[in-house]
Amino acid sequence: MASIIKADNIQKVSDGSNIIKKCGSTITVGSSGQTVALASGASQTGFGTPSSSVLWCTTAKTSPFTAASKVGYFVNTSGGVVTVTLPSSPSAGDVVALKDYAKTWDTNTVTIARNGSKIAGSCLNAVLSKEAQSVSLIYVDGTQGWIDIQDSTANVSGAPNYVVASGGNATLTVGDFKTHIFTSSGPFNITSAGNPGGSFQVDYLVVAGGASGGASPYNGSGAGAGGAGGFRMANSLSLPAPTTSPLASPSGLSVSVSDFTITVGGGGASADAGASPTYVCGNNGGVSTFSTITSAGGGGGSGGNSPTNPAKDGGSGGGSGYNPLPSKGVGNTPPVSPPQGNPGGNSNVGGAYAASGGGGAAAAGAGAPGCATGGVGGIGTFVGDPFFGPTAPSYGTPGPVSSTRYFAGGGGGAGGLAGYPAAPSITAGAGGIGGGGAGGGEPVPTRNGVAGTVNTGGGSGGTAGSFSPPANGVSKAGGSGFVAIRYKFQN
Repeated sequence: MASIIKADNIQKVSDGSNIIKKCGSTITVGSSGQTVALASGASQTGFGTPSSSVLWCTTAKTSPFTAASKVGYFVNTSGGVVTVTLPSSPSAGDVVALKDYAKTWDTNTVTIARNGSKIAGSCLNAVLSKEAQSVSLIYVDGTQGWIDIQDSTANVSGAPNYVVASGGNATLTVGDFKTHIFTSSGPFNITSAGNPGGSFQVDYLVVAGGASGGASPYNGSGAGAGGAGGFRMANSLSLPAPTTSPLASPSGLSVSVSDFTITVGGGGASADAGASPTYVCGNNGGVSTFSTITSAGGGGGSGGNSPTNPAKDGGSGGGSGYNPLPSKGVGNTPPVSPPQGNPGGNSNVGGAYAASGGGGAAAAGAGAPGCATGGVGGIGTFVGDPFFGPTAPSYGTPGPVSSTRYFAGGGGGAGGLAGYPAAPSITAGAGGIGGGGAGGGEPVPTRNGVAGTVNTGGGSGGTAGSFSPPANGVSKAGGSGFVAIRYKFQN
C-alpha cells in the first residue's frame, strides 16, 4: 500500500519508488521509465503545453458546439454548415484552433460565434470559407478580443508520384495507364504533376479536322478530295513497335499543375457549287490543340478547274482537280517534325476529267490515273490498341497493320463526267484508310462523294462532274478531329 508523506508543502507518494521528490530548490515529478498523466477533469498550469498551443480533439465535429480553451478541433462540414461558439468570459492567453476536416469549408462554411467577446476588435461573428483552411485564435484583451495568430489555406499533403488529371468525354484505365479521350472540345485539368520518382510526362494523340472535297457544278469536271487533318503523336511511354506509328515523337510533354482547354477541330464544311457553272474549293478542317501541340486542319480539295481553283494547303493537302497543272495542296503546313501530313495528289493526265485524292498522314494523295477514274486518298497512320485498351475498336478505323487503329486518311478524288457518253463507266477514287471518304462517281446520285468519318480527321471525297440531273454539286463535310492524352498513374 502506498504511503503519502507531506514535507515543506510537497507530498511524497511512496509505493516502492519516488514519483515526487525534492532536492534543494528542484522538484522532480515522476522517475525514469514512468509516465505522468493528469486525471480526467484535472487541469494544469505553468508547464506542459505552451501558451499558444492546443491539445487536439481527433473526433471530428459535425454539429454546433462550444469550444474550450487550449483545444483544437477538426470540423467536418460535408453534411452542412457548423457554428463554433467561443468560450465565455475568456482570459488573456486562451487559445482555440480549428481545421477543415473534409476540405469542404468552401461549400459549407464554419461560423465562429463570438459569445460576447470581440473578434479582431469587432463585435461581429466570423465566417471561415476556404477549402482546407486552418486557424488559431488567441484571446488578447477586451479591446481586440480574439485575434488570429495563424490562418492557413494551404492543403499540406504528400505529393503523388504520378500525374493526376481529370477531363474528357471518356477516361480509359489500361493497366498502369490512363487515357483521356476527347471527341469534342473541353477542359483537361492536371491536379498533380507527378515527379521523377514516378512519372511526370504525358503522351498525346492530336488529330485535326479533315477538309471537305471540292464541289463541281453541273456539266463540270471532277473536283479534288479533301486532305486529312494533321496527325501528331508522342510515344514516350513506349508502346511497342510496330503497333505505334513511325510518325510518333519519342518525347512526350513534361507537365505541371495546370488547367488546359482541349480543342477538337471540326471537319471542313461541305462546299456547294450550285447550279451555275462555278467550281468551288473545299473548306479546310479546324485545328486541334493540347498545350503546345497544334495540329493543322486538312486542306480543301480543288473545285475541279485547277487553274482558277487550286487545292488548299493544310495538315495534309487537298487533291487537285482535272487540270494537270501543279495545283495540289501542300501538306505539313505549318511544318513540324515529325511531319503531320502529306500533299494531295496532282492530276497527271492531260485533259483528264477525273480528280486527285487528298493527302493522308502517312502518304500523299494519288493523282487521277485516267479521265474517268479518281485518285485514291493518302493512307492515314496508326495507333496501337494498348493506347486505348479493350475499347480500341471504338476509335479510328481498322487497317493493314493488325492490333491498331488508323486516323487521318485523305479523301478520294472524284471520277470524270458522270453520264459522259464517251466514258460511261466513271470510277470514284477510294478514300484513304483512316476515315477518308470516297470521291463521287457513277451512278449519278453518288456524284457528291462520301463524308470523312467523324473523329478520325479524314478528308471527304470530291464531287464528280455530271451531264445529268441533279444539277447541284455539293461535297460532303470532312471528318472531325480527335484528341487523346495518356499517362502513367501508378506502378
